[in-house]
Formats: sequence, structure tokens, C-alpha cells
Amino acid sequence: MRAAGSTVRREVLGGLTTFLTMAYILAVNPVFLAAAGMPRDGAVLATAVAAGLATAAMGLFANLPVALAPGMGLNAFFAYTICLGHGVPWQAGLGLLLLVSLVFLALTAGRVRALITAAVPPALRFAAAVGIGLFITMIGLQHAGVVAPHPATYVTLGDLSAPHARLALAGLAVTLFLAARKVRTAIFWGMVLTAGLAAWSGLLRLPSGAWVEVPRGRLPGLEMDIAGALDPALLPAAVALLFFAVFDALGTLYAVGAEAGLLDAEGKFPRLGRALAVDAGGAVAGALLGTSSVTCYIESATGVGVGARTGLASLVTAACFGVSLFFLPLVLAVSAGVTVGSGDAAHTYYPLTASALIVVGVLMARSVSRIEWGDITEAVPAFLTLSVMPATFNISHGLAAGFVSYSCMKLAAGRGREAHWLVHVLAALFAWRYLALPGGH
Repeated sequence: MRAAGSTVRREVLGGLTTFLTMAYILAVNPVFLAAAGMPRDGAVLATAVAAGLATAAMGLFANLPVALAPGMGLNAFFAYTICLGHGVPWQAGLGLLLLVSLVFLALTAGRVRALITAAVPPALRFAAAVGIGLFITMIGLQHAGVVAPHPATYVTLGDLSAPHARLALAGLAVTLFLAARKVRTAIFWGMVLTAGLAAWSGLLRLPSGAWVEVPRGRLPGLEMDIAGALDPALLPAAVALLFFAVFDALGTLYAVGAEAGLLDAEGKFPRLGRALAVDAGGAVAGALLGTSSVTCYIESATGVGVGARTGLASLVTAACFGVSLFFLPLVLAVSAGVTVGSGDAAHTYYPLTASALIVVGVLMARSVSRIEWGDITEAVPAFLTLSVMPATFNISHGLAAGFVSYSCMKLAAGRGREAHWLVHVLAALFAWRYLALPGGH
């Protein structure tokens, strides 16, 4: 530990900081999984267990201060694109996640991941992150009641005088105030303060029984349907899942490594192979447990910022996820939402977690500055990628638009060789899928 320039105190503090920064996932992820039809109590259980096990594995096998949990964007893709968009039951959706995760693990072991990473242009990688950020922000605004459906314009401004909307805006204001004051755990404390305000106003129903109890429940992964995941119509969704699996962890690891000063003189990341193997194994474990894909979290940089440098910090973060299992009644209450109306007119809002989604969307959208907007052959594919995702409420549609337009723009400019051959192949497959096959989604 001394060789890494750290102490036990710094590692413990770093692990706790990382947990507090990403603890929002315990309440937010079940909201997405429940939207897909998964039982909420099972979703909370699977989220906590998957995050704890994967993070502990990163600490033990890779000795890195990097935490893992179900990824933001990946959970939205699972719920709104795979399950709701394609009409796939969540049991079959978990089966698809498992199959893709196994392929991902094989690619990581066979070093094919490096080939794919080098093939996809940076413009599409950065634009995908921005597009997902916009997509998640849109969901957050809907959960807050700030954005509402409209028969003529499709969307419009919601009723900001409604109690749930006011609560969500108050939570967002608190979170942004803390973020402006450079409080690294702003999202966590923003949710805590919003929950307190909700309990005071009567919008949050706290558990009537004990807040602390021995964890129990059925893991959703036990109901996985692999046979239902073999539908050929799900191939584009599988390709999109694989895309994110390949790039999410790699970008996060290098970002955290740069923050921690772990990169060597050539910019290489230490124990990268082990870290990627843990990431791939975490995705497999997450699917088996019953949650959307598990991946490395950029929030790990907050722990690194207070001194974490080794896997001990990850073990501390994992232990915190383990302790959270005993507070499942409270987590369930926070993620339950507020139901307005009755019968067919009833609608559930999630004002306590809406601010987290919006702020995470902001953080993901920062990659927009890394896109080369001065080159039209780079700008158009990037713009279509990041705009089509929220416009169609579908992440894979945005990726398809990006690959097809990138290939076409480079060929039209006589610069086809600037795009890897794999980009042209994927563009042709996406074009064939949308133009030749029936069905719009």
C-alpha cells in the first residue's frame, strides 16, 4: 500500500466516498427494472448484491479502486428498448443480457475487444455517451412531471404546481447547489434531503415496520428465460448491448486511472486485462442475479480524489453495498414513487430519484466537447447519434443512425478508408435491418 502512495485511512475514506457518490443506484436502478415489469423488491436485492460482488472482485483480483454496479443507460436500454420497445418479457430480457455478457467475456479473454475498440470512431463513442445522457435526462424530467405528453406536440411542459413536480425541482435545486459547491457526494445528499422533504410533506410513505431487517427475497435471475432471448429480431439490440459493454468500462478505467495517476509514461493502464475481465464477469453475474448489465462506475473517481489507490477501497465500497442489504425496506420506499389519480388515469412519478437522473445526464453529456464538430463527416454522424436516441426513446436507433451516416459520409467525401472496415459492415447490417426487415422497432 505504501508503494501505491496510500494509507489504510485514505483507502477507507475513498471507499466510503465512492459508495456515497454512487449509492443512488440502489434506488434508481429498481425504477427502471420495475418499468420493465420486474418485481421491485427483487430488483433492489439484485442491484445491491451484484454491485457488492462485482466491486469486491475488482478489489481482490485487480487491486484497483474502481467500483461496479448496474450501469446508467444500460438499465434504460434494458427497460425501454428491449422490454418495452420490443415487447420482450423481462425474463427473456435477462436471458439476452446473459448471452451478450458471455460473448463479451469471450471477446475480452480473446483480446478481440481491443480490435473492436480500435475500429469504432471516437465521434460515435462520445456521441453515444451524450445521447444516453440526453435520454436519461428526458426520463428524469418525465419522472419529475416536468415534461408531460401532449396529443399535438407529443411532449409539453408539465404542471409545475403539482406537489410531485415541486418536490422534484426542490431536489434538483439542492443537488445542483451541492454540486456547485463541489460536494462530491451531491447526488446522494440531494436524494437524502429530498426524501426528508417528501416524508415531511406526506409524499413519501416510510416503512411502517422496521427499517432494518435481515435481507430476504427472490432474485429475479432465477426466472431467466434464455430460450425467449433467441429471437432473431433481438439481434440489433444484442449488438447495441455489446457495443456499450465494450466501451463503457474502458473509458471509465482510463478516466479513473488518469485521476489517480495510475497510467504509465505511455498512457497505459496497469492490470487492464484483469480489470476488463472483472467487468465482463460482473456483467455475467449481474444477469444471473437479475439486473441490467453491471459495469465500472466513473463515480469511482471521487474516491480516488480523496486518496484511494488500491483495491482496499473497492472492498470498503463492496462492504457498504453489503450493509445496504439490511436497509431494503427504506430503499423500497424511496424507489416506490408517487401515484397521482386512480384507475386508468393513474400515473406514477418518481420525484425522489428524478434529480439523480438529470444530473447523471449532465455528467454524461460532457463528452460533447470531444467531438470534432469542424469536420462535417464527423459532426453529422455524431449529431444524429446523440439526437435520435432521445427523439425515438431508443438507444439502438441512435447507434444505427450513427454507424450508417458515418459510413455514408466518409464514402461520399472520398475518405472511406478513414473508417474501419468493421464500421462499413455494421452500417450495411443496420441499413439492411431497418430497410429490408418489417417492423419499425
